[in-house]
Amino acid sequence: MKLRTRLTAWYAGVFLIAGVALIGLNYFLLAEWFQPAVGGVAVARQALPYPTSEMLTVTELPADTMVVTGEQVQSDVLSRLLWQSAIALVIAAVLAVWLGWVVAGRVLAPLHEITTTAHRLEATRLDQRIELEGPPDELKELADTFDGMLDRLASSFDSQKRFVANASHELRTPLAVQRTLIEVALAAPDATDDMRRLGAHLLDTNERSEKLIDGLLLLARSDRGLASRELVWLDEVIDDEVESCGSLAAEKEVTFDVSTRPYLVEGDPVLLAQLVGNLLRNALLYNEPGGTVSVRLDRELVVSNTGPAVPAEAVPGLFEPFRRLRDRTGTAGSGLGLSIVQSVARAHQGSAKARPNGGGGLVVQVNLPETGVRQPS
Repeated sequence: MKLRTRLTAWYAGVFLIAGVALIGLNYFLLAEWFQPAVGGVAVARQALPYPTSEMLTVTELPADTMVVTGEQVQSDVLSRLLWQSAIALVIAAVLAVWLGWVVAGRVLAPLHEITTTAHRLEATRLDQRIELEGPPDELKELADTFDGMLDRLASSFDSQKRFVANASHELRTPLAVQRTLIEVALAAPDATDDMRRLGAHLLDTNERSEKLIDGLLLLARSDRGLASRELVWLDEVIDDEVESCGSLAAEKEVTFDVSTRPYLVEGDPVLLAQLVGNLLRNALLYNEPGGTVSVRLDRELVVSNTGPAVPAEAVPGLFEPFRRLRDRTGTAGSGLGLSIVQSVARAHQGSAKARPNGGGGLVVQVNLPETGVRQPS
């Protein structure tokens, strides 16, 4: 039961209790005041030619006079009081329920505004505020406290994102210097075989570190949201990324199965290219020789592969940074691919989800809002 309904029920219940108590009190006071007289009361169709305080015998009254006892008069008056009061109480109770519903709605309106604001909030959109106007009561204090909490959260998120971006940027320079020094050492004429093997291992480690840093920079950039937007044909982005992944597909002995339609979105073309590229490279890296990568773009972008079986309970964790399946640790991935996909999708007001493929592998579904513009024929 909603709070508004409960408040209305409480209001109507208290009103009914007070009304019943008031009717009972009136009934008791009237019964105490209206004591039955000794003898009877004459009720005639016309005025009697006698003083009202004079005691008369029945034979002295007109023939059409009805005589009732005092107890009967008291009972009739009290019963009429009861049923008329009950009717009035029912009518007043209906009005009380309606008024209670209206008043409860007005009282709870600020709470609905707080709830609506909370639903609009995301980690990448902490700019929403309630800014409730009105007297300084408990609800105003609650809304101001909520706004203050959002200010602190937004500051904390911004500080964290800036730290990740700055740290990743600062780490790229020494890695580039290390790579250059290793390449110079390997190019020396007096380099021994052991030095060349060690240098090749160091270059591979350095390349992995650079890819990791680039992934962190991209993740931090997409988490900050989009500074500007432009129209991007997603189907063209898919075609370009499929072509760029051709050498990796040939190396892994994997084929592409692509089916797209013109699909226009509004966003950052670089981030969208990274989203598609990460999906395709993940599908290639975690595939089997002779497998396929299926790419479908209709109402949403769906990329699936034919790799090893993926447990359903492990799928949600794949969207967390640096999370990979146990049998994927030997691959060249950094564990940021699906995290970047999800972050870029959210930055474009979209979503990303995954599920195990029936015959092995993974199916990733990315929903990006499509604009109403269609490609000219």
